[in-house]
Amino acid sequence: MSIASLGARFLDSTRGQMVSLLRRGARTVEDLAGALGLTNNAIRNHLATLERDGIVRQEGVRRGPGAGKPAVVYELHPDAEPLFSNAYAPVLRTLVDVLVAELPREQADAVMMRVGHQLAAGAGGRAPGDLAARVKAAAAVLTSLGGDVEIIEDEGMLRIRGCACPLAATVADHHEVCRAVETLVGDVVGEPVRLQCEYGARPCCCFAIEPATSGL
Repeated sequence: MSIASLGARFLDSTRGQMVSLLRRGARTVEDLAGALGLTNNAIRNHLATLERDGIVRQEGVRRGPGAGKPAVVYELHPDAEPLFSNAYAPVLRTLVDVLVAELPREQADAVMMRVGHQLAAGAGGRAPGDLAARVKAAAAVLTSLGGDVEIIEDEGMLRIRGCACPLAATVADHHEVCRAVETLVGDVVGEPVRLQCEYGARPCCCFAIEPATSGL
């Protein structure tokens, strides 16, 4: 769940107000305490939790006019900014709407495959080790993208099966998006992958790999 989806519940909390201030610029404990009318210790306790959760980080120090200890400056962690956005899903869905409407099916599939190749390259490309290790690595990549997956061995075949699809909002209308993930898995595993996704109200991912191609 993104912070944006929590809405006013989070933003109205003390930590939410601190994060809102830090989105506007780096601040010290004293800056935050003064803005929110809290003690420095209370602010430090909240910052410790936000740091632990990867939402804020220490950016540096700020020296005052005297000879005292410099104050630590905090900022929003760059990786946390997407948590505040509700734009990704509708923008992706609209982008795919336009792509599918403007391009022939073969070209749309080719674009999705290129996306998959680039995602795989960003994840490190073909994983090392035997087939089982590479399938495990591919499952880890899907998990990092928000999937909830398991590896199943059945009838001489390995499958990466997801209990939920991280791209469900787009896949529901455009199955073509699965081609990108199929390509991603194939590149990381280094073997041909067959798409066996299940579509419906709650799409479920499934990618089959033939162990016989290289052995376990």
